[in-house]
Amino acid sequence: MLILECPYCGVHAEETELQAGGEAHLKRFGPGSSDEAFHDYLFLRENPRGVHLERWRHVNGCGKWFHAARCTQTLEVFGTYRAQTSAPPQDIRDKITAKRPGWTWREFEG
Repeated sequence: MLILECPYCGVHAEETELQAGGEAHLKRFGPGSSDEAFHDYLFLRENPRGVHLERWRHVNGCGKWFHAARCTQTLEVFGTYRAQTSAPPQDIRDKITAKRPGWTWREFEG
């Protein structure tokens, strides 16, 4: 079972207490954007086999959204961090690259 630590309340929550929210760190496009940019925002998502940055909500706890870095193959969790963070913290990126040299994620290098 997947267990994530909520960075707001510090609870180690099982996935049944959480709600997945999809890919983290998406650049949002809305009114005034080009059709292509809006299309890409709506439909193009990363779905890697391996390390993934995701949004989660602590539904049966504090109710807040946060981000998690985890491996989709092994369910290994590299860390969680607040949703207002625009990039994964350096310590989490270091944990990932220590186990996955050469890892990249969109504009974030390891």
